[in-house]
Amino acid sequence: MSNTNTEHHELNSFIQDVEQIVQEGGSEDTLISKVTERMQQLLKSEKVLPDQYMQPQSKFALYPLYIAQDESFSIAVTVFDVGQSTPMHDHKTWGVIGVVQGVEHEIKYDRPSNESEPLTVLKDRYIQEGEIGTCCSSEQDLHKVECASSVPCVGIHVYGNNIGKIERDMYNPQTGAKKGTVTRWNTVPNLNSTL
Repeated sequence: MSNTNTEHHELNSFIQDVEQIVQEGGSEDTLISKVTERMQQLLKSEKVLPDQYMQPQSKFALYPLYIAQDESFSIAVTVFDVGQSTPMHDHKTWGVIGVVQGVEHEIKYDRPSNESEPLTVLKDRYIQEGEIGTCCSSEQDLHKVECASSVPCVGIHVYGNNIGKIERDMYNPQTGAKKGTVTRWNTVPNLNSTL
């Protein structure tokens, strides 16, 4: 997949701008900074996402909004229903998140030096609707995310790779042991949206 699943003007403009930012290149910090700035503009829109991207699933959903043809970046929509969370996991790339609805609770962990140490919490934070955060970078790439609101938490995530295809690791919080996994894309529900 290499195109948008929506005719939404603000999203299309955002996707084009992120594509230009990635093509221009620069350091990871530069990319994160520029994407964050552009995400702030997007989240000021009145209706950021079409309804089909706001639908929870039986476990947290990872919907593909856009995947660059060369897979240099992808834009995902994540939906965490009330009570849903991810396992502890890494990303193997940089990422920026913007919360469209609800509240996201993120817990960052220190990477264990071996696979026999429990994970230790570095920090946790709550990202409110309309706020943006750096999800991951080369320096800090291990976290868990959960819905911390009474409505589903919906976020737009920009990653420096095809996040629904690359192999990443899940971690056992008690032992630090890791296991390779691919978090595959969910199919976007068809709600016959007219957006």
